[in-house]
Amino acid sequence: MNRKTTPPAPARERRPNPTLEDLARAAGVSRSTASRAINGGSKVSPEAQAAIDAAIVELGYTPNRAARTLVTRRAGSVALVIPEPDARVMMDPYFAAVVTGVNQALRDTDLQLVLLMSRTGDDSSRTLRYLRGGHVDGAIVVSHHRADDWVETLGSTGVPTVFIGRPWDRKSELPFVDVENFEGGRLAARHLAGLGRTHLGTVAGPSDMTAAVDRLEGWRQGLKEAGLPPGPVAYGDFTTAGGADAARSLLAQSPELDGVFAASDLMALGVVDMVRGMKRQVPQDIAVVGFDNHAIVAANGLGLTTVAHPMTDMAAAAAQLLIDAIGNPGQQLEPVIYPAELVVRGSTAG
Repeated sequence: MNRKTTPPAPARERRPNPTLEDLARAAGVSRSTASRAINGGSKVSPEAQAAIDAAIVELGYTPNRAARTLVTRRAGSVALVIPEPDARVMMDPYFAAVVTGVNQALRDTDLQLVLLMSRTGDDSSRTLRYLRGGHVDGAIVVSHHRADDWVETLGSTGVPTVFIGRPWDRKSELPFVDVENFEGGRLAARHLAGLGRTHLGTVAGPSDMTAAVDRLEGWRQGLKEAGLPPGPVAYGDFTTAGGADAARSLLAQSPELDGVFAASDLMALGVVDMVRGMKRQVPQDIAVVGFDNHAIVAANGLGLTTVAHPMTDMAAAAAQLLIDAIGNPGQQLEPVIYPAELVVRGSTAG
């Protein structure tokens, strides 16, 4: 008995990825013109560029990144270097704002963002090898500490580098974006003094970070201008828990305090929690000023008076500086400094 068998279905013809030659043929241009167009060349007429763009859509053409890198000597990516522990990066709204701002600036480019978290004290050689190895076209450094001296050597390695926050080396020619931290601390002191508070203290940020140092110096200057003594200082780590621990120390040392400036909003939340834990009220007993303007609220919906720190705008500006540095090697780029602005809310307004 003969069995009837069904012949196997013919294999589907696999359509090869369109080549640069296919793209040029579909657009009616030469291969060299098509190559210049997709690699950002300037010697392409608007008509040819439009034809090539239409052919890319029609064919579903995807450039060969490896080949493109050989032609342009570009990696097509930039690094955001954060020398902080993973846990802090994930929990602090500051870093979310930074990533948002950088992505906004990169949106209309072909550059991709690579996140590098190198914790303080870690061996930096691996990060440096990666950055120097041609994997990225440039780097943005944020939240660096004095011990992270390696990050300030990036500019000398030929890797275009931009800082968010003033570098430690005041003579450095590396471009940076910052807020007027000194003036922010000064505004906080003058505001509290203007409310009639005379026993003032501060929870400063880490002394190995330029932002914290500048805010503390501005705070002391504001107290001096108000005719008030320097007042006690306790140091935190820009976290809520760190702010609470510093506030405990501050109030144990000076229980008569009636005003506190915390160098970040997260630390200010810790100060508010500690004050309330001691059965005292904010702002009636102790007025509290933060720094960042995260628009976060303390318990019972209390809004924080704070110094504005436009992190998203600053990060976007840093990314644009980096784009300019990549596109124009050797060009001297000036720092971008945002003004400090006090935002008054319930933690000082009873």
